[in-house]
Amino acid sequence: MASHIILPKEEEEEEGLGVAVEADHDSPEPPRYQAEPVPKALPFSATCVRISRDSYPNLRALRNASAVSLRDDDADFVKLEEGDYGYVLDDVQHLTDYLPELPTFPNPLQDHPAYSTVKQYFVNADDTVPEKVVVQKNSPRGVHFRRAGPRQRVYFEPEDVKACIVTCGGLCPGLNTVIRELVCGLSHMYNVNDVFGIQNGYKGFYSSNYLPMTPKSVNDIHKRGGTVLGTSRGGHDTRKIVDNIQDRGINQVYIIGGDGTQKGAYEIFKEIRRRGLKVAVAGIPKTIDNDIAVIDKSFGFDTAVEEAQRAIDAAHVEASSAENGIGLVKLMGRYSGFIAMCATLASRDVDCCLIPESPFYLEGEGGLFEYIERRLKENNHMVIVVAEGAGQDLIAKSIPAADQLDASGNKLLLDVGLWLTHKIKDYCKSKKMEMTIKYIDPTYMIRAIPSNASDNVYCTLLAHSAIHGAMAGYSSTVGMVHGRHAYIPFHRVTSTRNKVKITDRMWARLLSSTNQPSFLTQKDIDEAREADRLANRPPVPAGTSELREHTEKHPASESANGEK
Repeated sequence: MASHIILPKEEEEEEGLGVAVEADHDSPEPPRYQAEPVPKALPFSATCVRISRDSYPNLRALRNASAVSLRDDDADFVKLEEGDYGYVLDDVQHLTDYLPELPTFPNPLQDHPAYSTVKQYFVNADDTVPEKVVVQKNSPRGVHFRRAGPRQRVYFEPEDVKACIVTCGGLCPGLNTVIRELVCGLSHMYNVNDVFGIQNGYKGFYSSNYLPMTPKSVNDIHKRGGTVLGTSRGGHDTRKIVDNIQDRGINQVYIIGGDGTQKGAYEIFKEIRRRGLKVAVAGIPKTIDNDIAVIDKSFGFDTAVEEAQRAIDAAHVEASSAENGIGLVKLMGRYSGFIAMCATLASRDVDCCLIPESPFYLEGEGGLFEYIERRLKENNHMVIVVAEGAGQDLIAKSIPAADQLDASGNKLLLDVGLWLTHKIKDYCKSKKMEMTIKYIDPTYMIRAIPSNASDNVYCTLLAHSAIHGAMAGYSSTVGMVHGRHAYIPFHRVTSTRNKVKITDRMWARLLSSTNQPSFLTQKDIDEAREADRLANRPPVPAGTSELREHTEKHPASESANGEK
């Protein structure tokens, strides 16, 4: 029988970590229609033992294995399970962690005709998904996440479920598809009738009416862009939100949004747990920039790249139709340049791609201006793609601006596309070069369109995985990890940000495709390699002697999973 390790805060008067052992939430699938006895859970306090921090350093192992930087108060909500050969399960929160006496019920899917032909329609209790899939022969098994999917036993009866859905942050293709599939999935798979939409983001919990939603009312919303529920930034008052959840009898909360929204979902869950409420919180990560940590990609990203192609095509037509024509396209990417990189690789018409992760400079040997001049002489036109977060340090040197934040706490960026347009014009004028430049910013066009076919499928799977997890009592973020859907702890997707690795082969492919200079100094390369090395250290074995031996054997281990 597997055991879950729960690490609460260290008490001042007693050194060490509290560890609670409990039965796994799932069990192997029995013969169909056979009643399963439900063992009575022991009280939480009866299963706690105290051990020394030095003799159980698995929290340190998790931090080293996955480069996770946890706040002290997050240790209360970290659940780890260790296995053989360096196996670490970074588990998610469950209702029984703080309500151990909850009854379970047979999953309604066992009688669902759509699932009658499925060989094994319930996920095995021991199924996990590895965070890294490329390993060497002697590599430790590393960190795993609990696999998503329907469980044999659920913690909610369908007639008792009262679910709500909220969308927060900026727009993204696929929001309406996720909303539709949550409503239809709850209704069609689990026979849930009470589903409500929260209007206008987090503040809608306490400032707007709850909107009843049915499969009929959401039937065709996936064909439209945006979100039928409305959205907003900020407005997150955790206590007021949970007060309303409690007052209205909500017991399943589905939260769709980016890393800031998922941080809010985490705080909402913490408050729910403090109050001892039987409420499951399911986060569905949304960011068009694809910068959510751990997961393969966020929904809407494929659609964004596809739509970005139209802007690049237009820029190419404009540039190639004029003497010394330049087409400049600014794409989304506040901190991560995935859209710019992937759109550039897909296009093959781009001559230069600038992203936040890779610094660049304008003047001097190997600079952008020198490359532009050479490219125009060779080809008479060129296309430049720039992510919105690129070059902000250069802009700050020439345009003084106070640091301002939006309602979500994100730094307001200066328009790098407009700034770069003027800089290129000034340089060409100083060189007495005739030049025509067209600046295209398709940001809001890309954000507002409906999702394409592949994103629609992905949105459906995300919604269904979130429903299965909530019904089974889990509170987590759901996402695809190496092609498999998994339940990921909130702290894992909020503690760091996914970025383009300029030391990976994908970025090298882009440089090869565009033939642009890398703009990187040897110092930049060394710093990037060191950051990658620290982010991909192998897990630390338990025990101080093993830790010392491990450090001597692996002074500078490189990543075995260099690219996605």
